[in-house]
Amino acid sequence: MSQIARTAARQRDFVGALEKGLAVIQALGAAASAQTLSEVARRTGLTRAAARRYLLTLARLGYVQIDGRTFVLTPLVLRLGYAYFSTAPLPRLAQPLLERIGERTREVASLVVLDGAEVLFLAQSSRRRIVSAASGVGSRIPAYCAAAGRVLLAARPEGEVERLLRTLRPTRLTPKTKTSIREILAEVAKARQIGYAISDEELELGLRAIAVPVRDARGEVRVALAVSLQAAHLTPAQMVDKLLPELQEGSRELGAML
Repeated sequence: MSQIARTAARQRDFVGALEKGLAVIQALGAAASAQTLSEVARRTGLTRAAARRYLLTLARLGYVQIDGRTFVLTPLVLRLGYAYFSTAPLPRLAQPLLERIGERTREVASLVVLDGAEVLFLAQSSRRRIVSAASGVGSRIPAYCAAAGRVLLAARPEGEVERLLRTLRPTRLTPKTKTSIREILAEVAKARQIGYAISDEELELGLRAIAVPVRDARGEVRVALAVSLQAAHLTPAQMVDKLLPELQEGSRELGAML
């Protein structure tokens, strides 16, 4: 089969309606609040008429709730992610390590991946203490102010990281959040140099985190290991002393399995 024929076959097999429906779900999921029809259309690049049809279809299927003129996802969308989290090999592979780190540190250990400008929590140890709901499995947080985000960005070329940051408008989530590109690039460069990163109440007041990259057999970084804790438990210096060795050991073990 020629290249032209193969391309034509792929185009015939591509379902554009499914792509647009998923784009609507992603647009609603990326928003911090309920969205209007116009906002969804703008985020997806669809016309208002097309966006309305997809939103009404998703509402009829139970994935979207309509509240007056706004739309929001329902808990039913969690089923889409649960299938991945319950069967994907990487989270299952890392879970025993996360439990061990959590047991030894008495804090919450997580497996995190970079997804665009955000980090996504793929797996987590059993919670022994109350921490932020923002770091639960399936949660997404901005990479620029997350310890795991910084070690994952540190594995990317500097130019790529700078271009990514320049497309964002970092928000000051707490008085401690670093939002200037210069500050964030400095934190990423520091993580690249020392091999770990700490987020000190930048995401949420009272919350600290420390993270290390995980290198696979080819030396590539796809995921990171992190520990999140209440700021009252340990100072940043104590985190390096007590938590970093556990994370580094877990990183080496997980990396050997990838």
